[in-house]
This record gives sequence, C-alpha cells and structure tokens, in this order.
Amino acid sequence: FTAHPTEAVRRALLLKEQSIVERLIADIDRQRTPAERKSDLARIRQALTTNWQTSETPAAKPTVNDEIEHIGFYLSTVLYRTLPVFYETFADAIETVYGDRPGTLPTLLRFGTWVGGDMDGNPNVGADTIRTALATQRTQVLENYRADLRALADILTQSRGRADVDAAVDALIARDAPLFPEVLTGLSPRVGDMPYRQALELMRARLRATESGGDGAYADAGAFIADLRMLDDSLQRHRGDHAGRFALQRVLCRARSFGFHLAALDLRQDSAMHDAALAALLGVEDWAERPVAERVAALQALIAGKAPAHPDAGTAQGTLEVLRTVHAGRREFGAEAFGPYIISMRRSAADALAVLALARIAGCIEDGAVPLDVAPLFETIDDLRAAPEVMRLLFEDATYRDHLRRRGGRQIVMLGYSDSAKDGGILASRWSLQRTQVELLELSQRAGVRIVFFHGRGGSVSRGGGKTGRAIVAAPRGSVDGCLRVTEQGEVIHRKYGIRALALRNLEQTAGAVLRASLRPRAPEPREAAWRATADALAQVSRAHYRALVHDRADFPDYFRAATPIDVIERLRLGSRPSKRREGGIEALRAIPWVFAWSQNRSGLTGWYGVGTALMQGIDMHGEDAMRAMARDWPFFAAMIDDIEMLMAKSDLDIFERYSRLAGARHDAYFPEIAAEFARTREAILRLKGQRELLENDYRLRLSIRLRNPYVDPISLLQVELLRRWRESGREDEAVFDALAVTVNGIAAGIQNTG
Repeated sequence: FTAHPTEAVRRALLLKEQSIVERLIADIDRQRTPAERKSDLARIRQALTTNWQTSETPAAKPTVNDEIEHIGFYLSTVLYRTLPVFYETFADAIETVYGDRPGTLPTLLRFGTWVGGDMDGNPNVGADTIRTALATQRTQVLENYRADLRALADILTQSRGRADVDAAVDALIARDAPLFPEVLTGLSPRVGDMPYRQALELMRARLRATESGGDGAYADAGAFIADLRMLDDSLQRHRGDHAGRFALQRVLCRARSFGFHLAALDLRQDSAMHDAALAALLGVEDWAERPVAERVAALQALIAGKAPAHPDAGTAQGTLEVLRTVHAGRREFGAEAFGPYIISMRRSAADALAVLALARIAGCIEDGAVPLDVAPLFETIDDLRAAPEVMRLLFEDATYRDHLRRRGGRQIVMLGYSDSAKDGGILASRWSLQRTQVELLELSQRAGVRIVFFHGRGGSVSRGGGKTGRAIVAAPRGSVDGCLRVTEQGEVIHRKYGIRALALRNLEQTAGAVLRASLRPRAPEPREAAWRATADALAQVSRAHYRALVHDRADFPDYFRAATPIDVIERLRLGSRPSKRREGGIEALRAIPWVFAWSQNRSGLTGWYGVGTALMQGIDMHGEDAMRAMARDWPFFAAMIDDIEMLMAKSDLDIFERYSRLAGARHDAYFPEIAAEFARTREAILRLKGQRELLENDYRLRLSIRLRNPYVDPISLLQVELLRRWRESGREDEAVFDALAVTVNGIAAGIQNTG
C-alpha cells in the first residue's frame, strides 16, 4: 500500500461511507425486523447528514504520520478481520474439489507498505518516519492481538475435570506467572480451574510488555505463535474442535501473516541521492558523471571494507542514518518488518552496488553481509529498454552475485507503469513492460537467478490500473511463477479494501489469477513471435505521435496548465509529497498529478493518445483481420485494448472542449488535433472488436457510466467556470478555490478515477 496523493476523499468521510454500506449489507437478505430497519435508516441518515456538514477538504495537508495511520486503518481493521476468512474459503475450495480438507495452509498472502519509507522526492520521509511507521504498526497489531486473546479468554473456559489439557499449558502458566504475578492474583478465584483462560491472560500480559519493551516481552512473533500453537494442539487432543479451536485458529492465522510488524516496510530512494552521498563520502564532486566501470570498481572496494575518504561527510548523514535505522529496526522489530530497498531512476549496475556500499559504511551488516534485497526500479521507456543489459552486467558482477547468493538467489525487479506511460504513451508503455519481462526472464534463466517482478501499478488505466486478474493472466508466461508483488494506491485502496466483503472478493480473485497463471499457463502460441514484432512497430508509432504532442512542442506545457485544473490539484491538501520531483515542466511533474489533471477535464488523454494512429497504421499494413486476431487471441493485447476502451468510454470530448477553450488561442492549435486522435482511436477499437459502440459487450459498466454522467457533467461545467473566475482573480480568491476543491472531489468520485 502506498501513500501517493490520489485519494481525494478524506478519511472522516470514508468512514461514514463505510458505515452506510455496512447498514445496507446488513439487510441485503431483507431479514431485518421493522424496528431494526428503522434503526438502520436512522444511522444512514446520521452518516449522510454529518457527511454533508463535514468539509470535503482537510484544513491542512496530511503529514507522513497521518498517512501511516490512514494505511494502518485498512491493514489493522479490514484486512486483519478478512484474512482468516480468505484462508477458510481457500480450504473449503480445496475440500470441495479434492475431497479432503487440508491442514494448516502455508502463508499465501503478505502485506507491505511504502508509507514512512518512500523517500523518493519526499523530503518529509527519512529515519524518523521509518521508526514511527515501524512502532505504529507494531502497536496496531499488538493491540489487535490483545483484543483477540481477551475474546478467546471468554470462549476457552474449559474447567479441569470437565476437559483435560496438555501439560504444556500448565508449563506455560508456571513459566509466565512469576513474570506477571499480578495477572493471576487479579483474576477471580472462580476462574482458578480454567487453565486456558489463565494462559491467555498471561499471554496478554506478555504482549503488553512487548509493546512497552518491559520485562517478560516476547522475543519475537515466532514465540507468540509457538504459544498459540501449543494451545491449539491441546484443544485438538482434548475434544476442543468445537469448543473454541476455530476462534483460536483465526488468531493463529493472523499471527502468521502479520507477525509483530503488521506489514513489511519497503524503502525507496532516488539513485541521485545515493550518488550525492557517495560524492561527499569519497570527496569526488563529479561522482555521478564518472564512467560506470570506474564507479563500480570504487564501490567494490567500499563493499570489501575500504574506508571512505570522508566518513563524516555531513551531506551523507541523512542517507547513512536511514541505513543505521534499518539495522536497528531489524533487531527490534524483526527481519520481516522490512521489504526490499527500491532504487528509482535506475540507470546502471553501479546504482545497486551503491546501496550495498552505503549500507557497509553505515554498519548495516548481519553475518558479514548486507541484509537487504536491492530492487532496481525501471521507470521510463528508455530505462525499460536498458533493463536487460543493466541486469546482465549486475548478474556478472562477482560482488553482487555473492550478495544474491546470500539472499537466496532471488532478485526483485520493480517495473514502473506511471513514468513510462507519461514518457511515451500507454501503448509504448505497456509493450515496453511486456517485452522487458520476457527478456529479463530469459536472462534470469541463463544466470540461474529467480526473478520476482514487482508491479508499480497505479489506480488509473494510464498508470497500469485495470482488472488485476486479467492483467495477471495476460502477463508473459513464467513471469508470475507463484509470486505476485503489486502496489495499491490512493482511491483504489478504499475501493478494493474499504469493506470486508469487497476485500475478500479482491483477494480471492487475485490469488485465483496467480494460481491459474502459475499452474496452468497459456499454451505456446505460434503466432506470438509475429505479434510481438507487430506490437514493437505499433509502439514506436504510438510513442512518436504521443511525444510529438506532449514533449516536442514548446508551448504544450502552457496549454496543459490552461486546459486542465493542474494549478488547483497542486494546491490541494491530498498528500505529504510534493507534486514535482524538481522544478521544471512536464518532465519534472509526477505522473500522478499529470494523470489526475487529464482525468478531471474528462479527456482521459493519457490513456489513449497515440493509440489510434498506431492501430490505424497496423490495420493498413497488416489488414483488419490480422489485427482483429491479435486483439482477440493475444491476452496481452486484448487486455490493453479493453482497458483503453473503458477509459475512452469514461471520456467526454464535448466537456473537454469547454476546458480547452480556457487556453485561449492555443485551443485552436491543440483541440482539433486531440479530438481527431480520439476519433481515430475510437474507430480503430470498434473495428478491431467488431462493435458499434464502446463497451458494447460490457452492459453493466456501460450502464454505470450512463447513470453517473448526468451527475458529473454539471460539476465539470461548474469547475470550468470556477477555474476562469479563480484565474482572473490572480488565484487569490480562497472562496472560489474552496469551491474548486469540492468540484475536484465530485468529479473524482463520479468518474472513479484520480491518478
């Protein structure tokens, strides 16, 4: 889960929405009594009324700590409650198909978070937020365990003489009672014959000590799990299957997945920050410009133990303090508390070695090695094209291969969907991602390394969003291989995990798709080699057309800023991270506000521009039948066409034209060109799918859009007028800005897309 600023609705309102949905679900089978229904209606009315009386925009930007709490809400409430049900449903399915119910299933799901550890472009994230995130998550999960054990103590009331218990239960009581004498003396004498209850109260005391760091604390989550297993074994042996074992196993399931850390904290940093730290430590000002081979040799020496020339360099201290915090955090919170260290803007093999060298200098070493998975992130199309060569050089580096061997021979590679689409358009982005996975899989097989792809998907189609299950099945053969790692961002988190029933369904669909892609991959397709060549040519055409508009025309940034509400979005109090990586034009703008702005003006340009020109050229060159076959029979291409079709169905060029006219004379230069490409893309998709209208075969989504638009269209027109007034006032009228902020929320909710 990430904290990218795409969630336009504040948490106070999300909770009210959740309350309304829960009341509606409670009566879904119409079994509530009239009195219960009346009470439900009163609660719904209360939630709606207080919603209307609550401002849609918070009074201040959220801090990183606020974002930690926000993500913790989904992890420690919805997913914490949902997880055991997922495993129970999985076991039911196995029993239904194979006849035998499995014992304890392996841990199939793990959760991670970037919140508090994503330093890339966010000066508010560093060692302090890493410590806060780890401590907050531990507190949240330990409080949940204590509540669960309290509930179990009310269930497991077996008395001696009525039910036997294992000697291990008595041993636990004898072991822990001296550590917490107040626990047993504080219990009523009436429960003196209830061993399970006594054991559970002592375990609760140990959890309190674990949270506070006091005497008697659990050494780690494994020790807590061992105590739970001991109670479970005793119940199993003494007729406890229907006397509380089910409730105990739910706690055990949670403990296996969430440990004492709740979610693994990933770390991410721009490679330029590592270069700056190394330049200071080595006293080499032009470090980043030195040849790669020269940097690699210097880094290998540092990894081997050579001391830097300036170990106390002040500008490097922030980076080194992060790595020292990781070292201390692994000891305090456990190894599972950390995910990989992700390097963004990765350009060469030296970037991965830089992390190992800096970790050595910081003392982040265990058993003589750096205890971190280093995950390069390839973001732009050029980066994706260079990825196989970069990884080949890295795999051939003896120092890095030794590191990989110590990490189990597994290499995580993160793929960026957002910046690649912003760089070259959606078709070029999707094809570059597909091709890179194929090439990296072939490379890893030759190198004897297991590669795990980490998909940096965003919420919108332009940033890799769409139907997760279909995307998994359409991935290159062998790229899933029993493991999927993926980001969830912004409003997508609430849409997928805001309600337990939806969270369960999403987890089931995703796990099912991973199983299907891993165990029953698609059969080899003899036409795929030709399709890949066609896709490569189409991607080049699409990218050239997209870049000719977005990147190659000097006044396009001015048109963009006039024809979209980007100036409003930049001032909204959505997230702790700046909207730009650095000062500059479109290249410096983050992909999230870039996509957000084009979705607000209802054009959806980032999700289709350049596609129509490429598809029409493909039809002219290869024939409509051949292109139809590719769109029908190649899952990768079919999924991409479906995603683009969905985004175009949400777009409204008539509404967009109103926004475009805000650009004055530039409207005449740009709008006809954009409208023509929209028409080309629409025609090409309809021809390839043999349809008369968009979403012809998806009645439910088509109806949903048709029902929503009459509510969204007036908000869009109002936003255009408010933008004109606000800009004419020199962007000083706060009342108009507040109204604009409301329209942003309304449009985002209506089209169900932000960034």
